[in-house]
Amino acid sequence: MNIIYKSLLYFQKHGYYVCQRIADRLGIRAKVVRTSFMYLTFVTLGFGFALYLFMAFWMRIKDIVYTKRSSVFDL
Repeated sequence: MNIIYKSLLYFQKHGYYVCQRIADRLGIRAKVVRTSFMYLTFVTLGFGFALYLFMAFWMRIKDIVYTKRSSVFDL
C-alpha cells in the first residue's frame, strides 16, 4: 500500500505541473483544467491523455530553450 501512495504522490507532485502552468496562463483554477483533461480523456478514449503528454513535452522543450539563453551575447 505504501508503494501505491508514493507513486500517487509522485504523479501529483510532478504530473499536475502541466495543468498548473496552463491554469496560470489562462487565469483559472488548476482544478478546472485537471477535470477538463480527465473528462476529455474519458470522452475521446485517450486523446486527452495524448494531448496532455504532448503539452508536457512541449513545455519541457520551451523551458530548456529559454533557460539556455541567459544574456544577449548567447545568441
